[in-house]
Amino acid sequence: MSPEDSHFDRKSLRLVTGKSPDWGGLALDCVCFANANGGRLLIGIEDKQDAPPPGQAIPPGLPETLMRRVRERTVNVEVAATVEHDANGGSFITLRVARAQGVASTSDGRYSVRIDDECVPVVGDDVARLLNDRPARPWELQPVPDVSRADLDPEACTRFVAGIRASDRVKDSVKEKSPDELLVHYDLVAGGTATRLGVLLLGRRQDRAALGTAPVVQCLKYDEHGARINKWLWDDHALSPTELVEAVWRGVPDFRETYELPDGLYRTSVPAYDEKVLRELLVNALVHRPYTQRGDIFLNLHPDRLEVVNPGRLPLGVTPQTILHASRRRNDALARVFHDLGLMEREGSGWDLMVERLLAADRPPPMPVEGVDSVTVTVLRRRPRPQVVALIVDADQRFQLNQRERITLGLLAQGDGLTAQELCRSLELPDADALKPWLGRLPALGVVGTSGRTRGLRYFVAPELMRGAKVPTVTSLARIEPHRLRALILEDLARYPASSSPEINARVGAELSLKTVKRALDELAMTGAVRHEGERRWRRYWAAGGEQRGADQGQAGVESR
Repeated sequence: MSPEDSHFDRKSLRLVTGKSPDWGGLALDCVCFANANGGRLLIGIEDKQDAPPPGQAIPPGLPETLMRRVRERTVNVEVAATVEHDANGGSFITLRVARAQGVASTSDGRYSVRIDDECVPVVGDDVARLLNDRPARPWELQPVPDVSRADLDPEACTRFVAGIRASDRVKDSVKEKSPDELLVHYDLVAGGTATRLGVLLLGRRQDRAALGTAPVVQCLKYDEHGARINKWLWDDHALSPTELVEAVWRGVPDFRETYELPDGLYRTSVPAYDEKVLRELLVNALVHRPYTQRGDIFLNLHPDRLEVVNPGRLPLGVTPQTILHASRRRNDALARVFHDLGLMEREGSGWDLMVERLLAADRPPPMPVEGVDSVTVTVLRRRPRPQVVALIVDADQRFQLNQRERITLGLLAQGDGLTAQELCRSLELPDADALKPWLGRLPALGVVGTSGRTRGLRYFVAPELMRGAKVPTVTSLARIEPHRLRALILEDLARYPASSSPEINARVGAELSLKTVKRALDELAMTGAVRHEGERRWRRYWAAGGEQRGADQGQAGVESR
């Protein structure tokens, strides 16, 4: 079964053939695709199905009715409906929605946009953001009347053509085009006139500066007291965005500093900043910024971190909490050039790459923060523990882990494990059910173990792997077995009778949740090992006798032996 995504959705035929067809809902679905990148609605295929019901027939004239109803209820939405037939004898309608030229809405003034597999309503101040992000004609494709094809930098054009023809990401049919045809193909030239994108990438310095929003990069270095001690500046517009990435990486020597880590009888050099991560951060800042807004890109270099500050907010529908999963480009043509030249990952995978590489190097993932008119991404500079790095490398080589499994293993290896809720928060997932594809084969392979259940379910790296990699660990009560916890509570009550549950929690182990301690107390009370008086906040506990305590402690002793 193909999952629904940002480009297609399934709808039941009952939506448009029942006694009260939901034309308004269908119109809003078309608006959300039009405000994204277009897409398809498969009408007549139920959710989680790949085919229509066997023998399903499409009423005559329904495709024409669909198109008419959608056009009556929307603004700036173009659709085309066709009937298709499945091998099982059933039929369905494919309703294709074109990307809107400008901003699409319903006729009663509602806005929405497609983000991943959902149609997200756009309300309040976000309507203005949508209007700014989706002009009638994208900023990139607007012509610059004073700059013709002949005015573009010849050397830059030659390098661009050579880069496209040498790329393994470009089809042979595209590589066979002439230089002028390639410029048209990538929207750098239109009708003999250079577009804003063409000037930005291939224009002369003075023409690039005249755009007004060509990127300026400032790298500021601070000491441990917050005082600025150095500065690197790229503000003369002599370099295009594709050239700025290499220039910034080569121009700041701090980016190439290394740590010396012990490796048996030798020492290994580990970079302070991962080159691929840093390049991806620079590419994101250059490709996803709004070029209708002025503002410099700042790289704030502190002793313990790097902050990348980009003007403009995140694309509509993307938040710091959903950035790992949401995929939405602001400048499509510019992103296509960067991708085809091999300067950025495919759509939606750049952030995953940064998270994976940082976790594999025993470093925290990048931390995005959205401000009023800017986005700041922080990458911590931290000396990695070679044992943790070796653990992840060894597990990957032995089991050929996929990217999501490596990310999950990296998160768990950095500490003493995580509860299901904590892991969901770290992976920006809505609930524990969404963890399954991220855990993948890790539990079945014995790489990741579990303890507890339901809300107390906890995941951790298998102790055998931790010991094999010689990862220093600290014994934690967070994974304590229930019978051991009961034995500790009984021992505590023998010493401190008439105690409340928070007092017991603080003495037995503050790292345990109060709910876990209360659950253990309830179990002891049911067996008669503990008695209590009072209710709610005033409840106090006493050990009822030594018999149950001795049994639990004896079991704990057997387990330890």
